[in-house]
Amino acid sequence: MVGKFRGWHIAAGIAAMVLTYVLGTAMGLNNTATFMSSCVAFVAVSLWTDSRITRLRRRTARGTAREATRETPRDAARGPEADRAAEHTAEHRPYRDPS
Repeated sequence: MVGKFRGWHIAAGIAAMVLTYVLGTAMGLNNTATFMSSCVAFVAVSLWTDSRITRLRRRTARGTAREATRETPRDAARGPEADRAAEHTAEHRPYRDPS
């Protein structure tokens, strides 16, 4: 995946800024207009990239959590009777006063 580097959205924003600067200069925009459009491109691309990376990391985390909560072969071999017995004993424990 992307490793531990957390600045991919910044790198993408800088690349967009450079590309916008080159295009603005080629179109004949003055320096102020080129700089403003480059800044807008930086913010837009960095926010978009950050949201996509976050979405990808969430999906990966959900998949890992689902795999961790799946039944192991030992749990499947116990069967539902063991689960019901555990629930039954938990429900019918005597009440103990916390004081």
